Amino acid sequence: MSIGEPVFPRTQSVVLQALSNRSFVVGCVITAIIALMALVSFFWTPYDITNLVVADKMKPPSWQHWFGTDHFGRDILTMIMIGSRNSIAVALVAVGIGMCIGVPLGCWAAARGGWIDEAVMRFNDIVFAFPALLSAVMITAIFGPGAINAIIAIGIFNVPVFARVARAGAMSIWPREYVLAARASGKGKAQITIEHILPNIAAILLVQGTIQFALGILAESGLSYVGLGAQPPMPSWGRMLFDSQTRMMVAPYQALFPGLAIVITVLGLNLLGDGLRDLLDPRLRRER
Repeated sequence: MSIGEPVFPRTQSVVLQALSNRSFVVGCVITAIIALMALVSFFWTPYDITNLVVADKMKPPSWQHWFGTDHFGRDILTMIMIGSRNSIAVALVAVGIGMCIGVPLGCWAAARGGWIDEAVMRFNDIVFAFPALLSAVMITAIFGPGAINAIIAIGIFNVPVFARVARAGAMSIWPREYVLAARASGKGKAQITIEHILPNIAAILLVQGTIQFALGILAESGLSYVGLGAQPPMPSWGRMLFDSQTRMMVAPYQALFPGLAIVITVLGLNLLGDGLRDLLDPRLRRER
């Protein structure tokens, strides 16, 4: 690998390296299954979620209802399928907001240095001091609960995370010889950032994005659990846990399956992030 070349592995060996990485393979399979479930729910679900069948309420898992039914007679498998697309959409958009704002801020701070760097980092510290839940409470107090406000709250929390990662990665690239050569040739800091800095920190940003995606699903579930996320009748994994807490001794399956959905999804994304880190970090590849 030549100096200044992005840290992504060469195309001829990436497939073999990926298949030999268990964390990456397992993470990809789990993530693909969850994503496919969310995609299928747009076109087909076992039952109509808007159809309340009181005669079928509180039924345990069976061949007719694989995951059982809730206190309104709704099929829990159908609710989990529809809830998956809500969790994925909220987490994905929130990560996109954090990345689109945080990465330019971090790169700008690293490029300018001095008081600008200090001001950006202290601003990030202030934003980072407010967890997503607290931000959601403040936003909800003004605009009311809903999925959009959950996206804004989680996205604001992601901004300082990506800013710190981007700044740390950029600071390690700026002293390199090829960056100094680019500056000597007359290139401006913005051009250097686009042509040299971003390609070389793209790997760590991708890994961090995967991790934040998993944390975003957890945050969305937590916000829905306390009533600040998606509102009924839209199903949400966190809301399903909240609705089932008073029936744990009578119908534990109502909490078991949405809880497993959250655990499996977060586990798959974390495994995917670990696998990407192993594949994209040249130092870890050399140690193998």
